[in-house]
Amino acid sequence: MLGASLNKVFDYFKSRWRSSWNYSLWALVIFPLSPLVGAVTIGFVSLITWLKQSRKISRHPLNWGFALLSVLLIVSAGFADDKTAAFLGLFNLLPFFLLFVAHSALIQTFAQLRQMAWVLVIGSMPLVIIGLGQLFLGWSLNLKILWVVLNWIIVPGGNPPGRIASLFLHANTFAAYLAIIFILGLGLWLENYQQLRVKSKPVPPHLPSTDAINRVSSHSPLPFLFLTVAMITNFIALIFTNSRNGWAIAIFACLAYALYQGWRILVGGVAAIVSSVLLAAFAPSPVAQIFRQYVPAFFWARLNDDMYPDRPVALMRKAQWQFAWSLAQEHPWTGWGLRSFSGLYQAQMQIPLGHPHNLFLMLSAETGFPSTLLFFGLLAWILITSVQFLRKSKYINKEDRLIFFSYLLAFVGWVLFNTVDVTIFDFRLNAFSWLILAAIYGVVHRYNLHNRLTSHPN
Repeated sequence: MLGASLNKVFDYFKSRWRSSWNYSLWALVIFPLSPLVGAVTIGFVSLITWLKQSRKISRHPLNWGFALLSVLLIVSAGFADDKTAAFLGLFNLLPFFLLFVAHSALIQTFAQLRQMAWVLVIGSMPLVIIGLGQLFLGWSLNLKILWVVLNWIIVPGGNPPGRIASLFLHANTFAAYLAIIFILGLGLWLENYQQLRVKSKPVPPHLPSTDAINRVSSHSPLPFLFLTVAMITNFIALIFTNSRNGWAIAIFACLAYALYQGWRILVGGVAAIVSSVLLAAFAPSPVAQIFRQYVPAFFWARLNDDMYPDRPVALMRKAQWQFAWSLAQEHPWTGWGLRSFSGLYQAQMQIPLGHPHNLFLMLSAETGFPSTLLFFGLLAWILITSVQFLRKSKYINKEDRLIFFSYLLAFVGWVLFNTVDVTIFDFRLNAFSWLILAAIYGVVHRYNLHNRLTSHPN
């Protein structure tokens, strides 16, 4: 009787798997505010997708690569000095491999990319409002409902003090989140801007009246206005995270979009602003003083560390990277074990530090070179095939090409951020990153498969 009941439950969910994407979208809205509810929902969607598409999933060569990587990481944890910490560290990686595999089978269309980008932008607004209130209005809150179902801790003045963190534990983590949202939102903004430009063009007199009406009414200005407000507030919040990494990625994204659109004047303007800030921060004193008359100290003093002149050497990234590299050279094959860097660094430098602010060096030190090279090799393969797809595919129209470029740019932004920081320790940010990667690969694989089938019908 129990078996029959379980079969009915399974059949129900099997018939409902096509609605799984809607549940994922709702989870993305909830995730920033309630990580537990969002995680359970996305985990549920991943499970249903695995059950439905297990045969399809098992045929993907890339998924075999992640399966091999999982084995290597487990082996590495088995050789760690602190095996408990190492196996716990696997939870920052292995569940997200499963999430990637399931959602790359679930996300197949450009419409889904667009929907996910909209949901992420909408979901960011409460966090931005909370962050601005935290910094400028002194908002504070320690709200816990059913322990972790809703766990809001808002520190007045930010964390560290003077830097927006919102509901995230640290301003740098919030900056990484905002950078991803800013890139995707800017892509949506450009898409809506182009649609409004088309709408504003005069309607040719030979068009039927019904076509003219459809052309004028098809694009409301409200989405564009919302995206404009969202991008401005996200950019303001990103500035006040005081994260150099976040600033650099936002500027990189603006330049990339300007180059992609062929806006040479905007490229020149951004380049001039960036050059002025860099000269104010790092030029010889006589030159720097000229530019410091126009560039606020908030920017140049943060870049050259004049804002924090008494930082210990152990907190400098150069010292952390050198130590991580030395650890990797001592145990090149299996590493020291996940989550081992913090204890080793504290024992040597007498300063607690969670990670070495570089994902490649951290994984090399903690899991060994084979696992690390395979991990980044898989990411590089996705990036290369995605760029090839964007350049050569005949199945992408102009609007779809822009939204795909936005996701590709968000992925590159994530990689760049992780060269000077590590984002995998925040559950929400880690999930968003792997979902973006899954969305890219899912679309590329689907269209490449369609291309092969049409080219070789037999």
